[in-house]
Amino acid sequence: MTISLFIEQTLNGLQFGVMLFLIAAGFTLVFGIMNLVNLAHGSFYMIGAYLFATILQRVGAFWVSVLLAVILTGFIGALLERVALKPFYRRPYLDQVLATLGLILFFNELTRIIWGPQPLNVTLPGALNSSIPVIAGISYPVIRLVILAVGVLVALLLYLIIAKTRTGMLVRAGASNRTFIGALGINVNFVFSCAFSVGAALAGLAGALAAPILAVEAGMGESVLIFALIVVVIGGIGSFRGAFAAAILVGLIDTFGRLLLPPLFGDISVYLLMAAILSWRPQGLFPANG
Repeated sequence: MTISLFIEQTLNGLQFGVMLFLIAAGFTLVFGIMNLVNLAHGSFYMIGAYLFATILQRVGAFWVSVLLAVILTGFIGALLERVALKPFYRRPYLDQVLATLGLILFFNELTRIIWGPQPLNVTLPGALNSSIPVIAGISYPVIRLVILAVGVLVALLLYLIIAKTRTGMLVRAGASNRTFIGALGINVNFVFSCAFSVGAALAGLAGALAAPILAVEAGMGESVLIFALIVVVIGGIGSFRGAFAAAILVGLIDTFGRLLLPPLFGDISVYLLMAAILSWRPQGLFPANG
């Protein structure tokens, strides 16, 4: 392997990792506060990608399209939480899994009805559709650097909010003891709606950023959700710090595994990583209570 290929694939792995973190962080937020297993979380990733592609075609402004896609995805998440998921808060996990699997099918068919069965391809405006030299004359796509930078900034922002603010205190309290929030006189339903909306918005952000480098199509959320769930398990359920560390690790292992290993082992390298880590630390790398 040449140095240039190593650097390029490292950047690819980091970019994939921060995208996984955005999805895993939203899932962690929802599960940690609401104790809700939402397997339809990947659908918000798909919705964000479709909304971004549609808005970009209309307005032509990248950042405006990203912002609107994130806001609309968060609104859809809040609406879904109020209308469909609220009755499942205190239901067994199996009921939650079955209900959210049904939502996956619903959203996949809805996107086919609205946008058609053919994948959407996104054409980026201006400099975002180019490459720039990064290290030792190696050129790298600008959009992938943007994804990497945005992912790191969002991770830093989430850390500051959760660790340093009153809102973060409520998130941590809700993750460990939901009755504590109610005892403070805070509207628990409002906290749940906000948490679900933010989680959906984070997944929508990942979808909007991934749309320019992937084909936007119905069902695109399922495969990435599997990786996000692996990230949550490896990092430690309910841990944002663990989610970030595990996302970077999974992104790098998957990228280099597919490059260096035979196809069979490359495809399962992430699963082998999960098995190895869980055999060593069953609670994950950075459990929420650790």
